Amino acid sequence: MPLQFNEFYDGNTGLTIGIKRLLFSKQTQYQLVEVYETESWGNLMVIDGMVMLSEKDEFVYHEMLTHVPLFTHPNPEAVLIIGGGDGGTAREVMKHPSVKKVDLVEIDESVVEASKRYLPEIGDFDNPKLQLHIQDGISFINTVSSTYDVILIDGSDPVGPAEGLFKKDFFESCYLALSAQGVLATQTETPWVDSYHLSIRNVYSYLNSVFKYTSMYLCYIPLYPSGMWSMMCASRSDDPAGEDVLKRSEEKVNKIEGLRYYNPGIHQSSFALPGFVSDLLSVDIGF
Repeated sequence: MPLQFNEFYDGNTGLTIGIKRLLFSKQTQYQLVEVYETESWGNLMVIDGMVMLSEKDEFVYHEMLTHVPLFTHPNPEAVLIIGGGDGGTAREVMKHPSVKKVDLVEIDESVVEASKRYLPEIGDFDNPKLQLHIQDGISFINTVSSTYDVILIDGSDPVGPAEGLFKKDFFESCYLALSAQGVLATQTETPWVDSYHLSIRNVYSYLNSVFKYTSMYLCYIPLYPSGMWSMMCASRSDDPAGEDVLKRSEEKVNKIEGLRYYNPGIHQSSFALPGFVSDLLSVDIGF
């Protein structure tokens, strides 16, 4: 029987990936970190049995989590990434010429260790703009003394060490750590899986209660549950889906090298939500 990795996300419904061998496995104080060599997706990082990224499709997630919010800000210079120890989000952030400083806060050093060793093309850890902090992101955000133009929440599912990244008080702390035109983006799971609905609604409600603008947007990642993935972008001053932001993307996108998914058309269309997703966000949850 061929070797397989299986991730079940809705009862017995899930994902099967053919694998060649296990390259890395470490149970840390926070989670089980694994890297597999797959038959057709390159190396695959898995945390607590959930797919984080593959070499073949990681660009979709990292480009969309990064460039939508960075083009929403008129001139991002200081960026904070909470999570994202694989380095992919930081790699995309540092493609923006205006960015001068990137703080990457990862709670689990083993994620960075595994990424550097088995996913070396994902990150850009030697870039002088990047400062790596091995610590809890929630504690970090509560102790920062300077402000950021953009904060990106690159966490895993809302369980274990990432659970606090989906709470209202955390987003309020992020808001206080942002500059006057500050922007925040976070991944918010898939709207196809019922068990994620409460988290999606809560995050939307939390962000909407704090920021001037909050919008969900979508992208398509083959190895994530259902293939459709949602993110949210919240801004203190600029509408992420507005004409000014789209114009900014059109004018500056040619300065960003190596884009394979994001472009101005994708930026605009990603905010067009199917009816069932819009309905999900409009449900009254008591806030």
